[in-house]
Amino acid sequence: MSDNAASLHRKGTLLVVAAAICWSLGGLIARQITVEPWVTVGWRGAIAAVALLIFLLIRDGRQTWSHFRNMGPGGIGVGICFATASISFVIALEHATVALILVVQSTAPLIAGLLAWVWMGERLGWPRVIAMLVALSGILLMVSKAEGHTDATGMILSGVIAISFACATVLTRRYSHVRMTPATCLGTAIMGIIGFCMAGVESLDVSTSDLFYLFLFGAVQLSIGLIFFTTGARLIPAAEAALISLVETVLGAFWVFLFLGENPGVFALYGGALVLAAVAGNTLYDQRRAARQPLNVA
Repeated sequence: MSDNAASLHRKGTLLVVAAAICWSLGGLIARQITVEPWVTVGWRGAIAAVALLIFLLIRDGRQTWSHFRNMGPGGIGVGICFATASISFVIALEHATVALILVVQSTAPLIAGLLAWVWMGERLGWPRVIAMLVALSGILLMVSKAEGHTDATGMILSGVIAISFACATVLTRRYSHVRMTPATCLGTAIMGIIGFCMAGVESLDVSTSDLFYLFLFGAVQLSIGLIFFTTGARLIPAAEAALISLVETVLGAFWVFLFLGENPGVFALYGGALVLAAVAGNTLYDQRRAARQPLNVA
């Protein structure tokens, strides 16, 4: 690896780590917000959409609008998936611990592999099947011994988050021309519209304190995290980016335990460890398999 390539790889790694740290603060910030969940959804989506649009206008100038026009069905699909995942995350926080939501969410790469096999015929392989079974065992352990305010709704919504992210991953792979940042900007705009429609006039009754945390939730935790990730993920292998993103799961659970005392229970730790091990093992397997494939030189 040349010095320039090593520098770019290091930059990409740091950006993806920064993104994971930003995203890990989601549960902690959300727990400080006192408004109804749909109000949170509306304000978070609107603030994030504006922040991402400003970033796009600064980065791409007049080309910004052409990026939106050229998204096609792939970009629209990614935007809808992202809106679904973000809405589900906010609502799920009312029904489940942060740790459980993040652990289930972390299975998205495994689900993406299954979807890619069904839709695009990508080889699944026994290592990935084993990883899926181990992850499922971990989730079942967490659910069967769940402590705290976790119910069926929280589990279902956590699953929706994972499936939505998996669908977005496969769509991005299928429509490789899709620009992720405009697509996520669309998703946050959809999120804001749905949230405000569901909340109605109540969405306007927000205190200064709540507005501050909503700004952090939308403009910092969500938007800046996306900017870091979409910039850094282009500089390192996809499998490595997915592996680094597991930092979000670990730190997200740690922050709410450290500052809020939200303890998911010892069995959640055991189950979470199984899930993280399965995802990490599968990602490393993908990375090694990709490294063994011969280069296609035209």
